[in-house]
Amino acid sequence: MAAQTERTLKNLSAILTAAGSGLKNVVRTTVFLKNMGDFAAMNEVYGRFFSVAPPARSTVEVARLPKDVLVEIDVIALA
Repeated sequence: MAAQTERTLKNLSAILTAAGSGLKNVVRTTVFLKNMGDFAAMNEVYGRFFSVAPPARSTVEVARLPKDVLVEIDVIALA
């Protein structure tokens, strides 16, 4: 879980940077977890990326994610 969360957030950071934004401009996230039991591991990594004024967040458990990953995160960010 920790490795997949870190990779997901690094990918999001790269996408936002390429678009002229960044993680500091994220105002809302939705985290989709395969197993809510993995929340603590995901949250520890998430907290390192959003340590100051974290964005609003929803976290939901889902039955299945694309490619059978453990975590998926979508964000809304300002330009």
